[in-house]
Amino acid sequence: MPLSVLVVDDSPIARKMLIRSLPANWDIEITQAGGGAEALAAYRSGKVDVMFLDLTMPEVDGYQVLETLQHEDMNCLVIVVSADIQAEAVERVKAMGAIAFIKKPVDAARVEAVLREYGVIV
Repeated sequence: MPLSVLVVDDSPIARKMLIRSLPANWDIEITQAGGGAEALAAYRSGKVDVMFLDLTMPEVDGYQVLETLQHEDMNCLVIVVSADIQAEAVERVKAMGAIAFIKKPVDAARVEAVLREYGVIV
């Protein structure tokens, strides 16, 4: 049974690049969201096993998504993918429940390493 992966970024190009960096042999079903509100709607409407989440988005940003997920008993793994690599941002998202922080532009080896570290792929 494939894992459900939600890729959230307001940039279609960034979403495409992230999807291309996912392991080719990973059995997944990918859904995309162009913003935080759309991500929360997708999360609430069905099962999301892994969410790749950008931080800087208009209207509902990644921090607000994480905060909402915390209040709704987050039951998916969230990996933040952002160009904002300040130590405070990394610490803040991990305190909010994200399992990892990957800097943009994404690196396929780093994505795979994070997925292996958390047992998402073997």
